Amino acid sequence: MKKLQSFIPAFIFFLLPVIMQAQSEPTAVAVHGKLAVKGNTIVDEHGATTQLRGMSFFWSQWMGQYYTTDAVKWLKEDWNCNVIRAVMGIEAGGYLNHPEREKQKIITVIDEAIRQGIYVIIDWHDHHAQNHVKEAKAFFAEMAQRYGDKPNVLYELYNEPVNVPWLTVIKPYHEAVIDTIRHYDADNIILCGTPNWSQDVDIASHDPIKGANIAYTLHFYANTHKQALRDKATLALKNGVALFLTEYGTTDASGNGFVNKEETRTWWKFMDDHKISWCNWSIGDKNESSSSLKTGVLIKGKLANTQLTESGNFVRDELRLKNPQAK
Repeated sequence: MKKLQSFIPAFIFFLLPVIMQAQSEPTAVAVHGKLAVKGNTIVDEHGATTQLRGMSFFWSQWMGQYYTTDAVKWLKEDWNCNVIRAVMGIEAGGYLNHPEREKQKIITVIDEAIRQGIYVIIDWHDHHAQNHVKEAKAFFAEMAQRYGDKPNVLYELYNEPVNVPWLTVIKPYHEAVIDTIRHYDADNIILCGTPNWSQDVDIASHDPIKGANIAYTLHFYANTHKQALRDKATLALKNGVALFLTEYGTTDASGNGFVNKEETRTWWKFMDDHKISWCNWSIGDKNESSSSLKTGVLIKGKLANTQLTESGNFVRDELRLKNPQAK
């Protein structure tokens, strides 16, 4: 017994540096601070080009069970996400019908992301946002007042415009909401949706929005969108705008089809080469190929690999490989 008692303090003393190091490991926000747009790149507060990688949640009204503190902690600690995307569904039983319910889900995720020291995109997940300008302005005014002093936050104003023009519909919508946000938050990055399901970034780049710290969203699904879309992105970058890939899937644009690992890797290389940040679609258990979780799986601490889908394991491996631990 005496030998055991003398061994315990020595054992604790040996582990102390390891424990202290784990506790003091800097978070992504501690390392990079407030982000900004400089030319066609996103930079941190030190001026260094910064690429974030993480996961997008699913529509809040349909996958609300994942809008939890446990899910955010798991994505940071197990997947090494340094950014997450909080997806507030607007139509189809979402915010327009239940504003307080859906808003609270988003707030839960944002607050935990801030506690965990990672970045969070506040996404107005709408296909017809030009019809909901009043609601969008009110929502983002509240978010900017609540979180405008936090370096963690990015605002995504319009998930995926459909068949409406940039110049006369999408751009004026963005300008109206940006003006509201900037009244309360002068400098956090604002992400602007682009025509044709956020694919025609080249069109937006020919007539960009005036103002600082504005980037443009690009979305792809690996089985559907290939080199032609990368060419559009390359042109937009040459035109001097910054891109953020706030949503992509490893599958067809439908969310189904096989997991196209070869084409996804091509996209990953493209994004790495150009330092484009990204979020994968999605954290949810819908019975489709792009989901990360198998049907019925809930997030209550660490999950086994067998509880993840093929796409989930594939993307998780990339995040753990590319993102620094706990950052």
